[in-house]
Amino acid sequence: MADMLDIRLSHHLAGPSVVRMHRNKEQRDAHTTGHRPHQRVAFLGLGHMGAPMAHRLLAAGHPLTVWNRTAAKAEPLVAAGARLAATPADAVREADVVLTMLAGPEALGRVADAIVPGLRAGVTWVEMSTVGPDAVRELGERMPDGVTLVDAPVMGSTDKAAAGELGILAGGDAAVVEPLLASLGTVTRTGPLGSGAALKVVVNTAVLGGVALVAEAMALADALGLDEQVARGALARGPLAGAVARAFADDVHFGNDLAVKDVALATDAARLPAMEAVRAHYEAAAADPATAHEDIARAVPHIRTTRNRTA
Repeated sequence: MADMLDIRLSHHLAGPSVVRMHRNKEQRDAHTTGHRPHQRVAFLGLGHMGAPMAHRLLAAGHPLTVWNRTAAKAEPLVAAGARLAATPADAVREADVVLTMLAGPEALGRVADAIVPGLRAGVTWVEMSTVGPDAVRELGERMPDGVTLVDAPVMGSTDKAAAGELGILAGGDAAVVEPLLASLGTVTRTGPLGSGAALKVVVNTAVLGGVALVAEAMALADALGLDEQVARGALARGPLAGAVARAFADDVHFGNDLAVKDVALATDAARLPAMEAVRAHYEAAAADPATAHEDIARAVPHIRTTRNRTA
């Protein structure tokens, strides 16, 4: 840590030519030894997913600055060595890589308004929220000259984030940040900018639709008087096994309110009658204050009791 502070101080006191010489030496060392210097990272958005992801980057040795709308959520990261920024603009001021993990397109737009004017040439912004390809393309149009935007939403929930086992769907020119992203999980290059966001909508549609279908199958089992454990076990041995596990998970988090947002990204992009019904299920769970921010597994009881409410 002391060496890192010395390097930062020398950069601050030295002239531009000395700083360039140091950076050129870092690049030569990386080429000859295979070691890539740690990139300075700004991580914005420390919710259920963002916080464990930021911890992974800090543990990997990256100098980390964090920002979150509710600053108290950053306290464990600060205690572990991260710097807390007062504003998004402050967070990205010295960053080599900016990562955002935000609630949706509206939150992304607000953060973009704050940080785009201060992004330096050479910075890579990795947008990891689930916002859909249109929001990513609009963001790309706002990038200053010399700033690279990568869309890299993730597959997996909080358990995978903490373990560094996320599936990362990277669209655009991700070469510079791929080693950094590998600290978070397995990187799949999906194509041009926006393709990662597009594939994430497809994946989430399958997951959320599968969970709702399992819930309706259990509602049918209820109506037919079947034992719950027997019905659940039979479903878990069938083609929906993964969806069954997710429908009854109790150690992960994907809020019902976020599920509504994600299904809407799909149903707004194409005519999907089955998913329109799924969207209504999650909207009902999100409308209940007791389950609005709870995991999608809490939507399953809502769906199973729909027959009773409509009878």
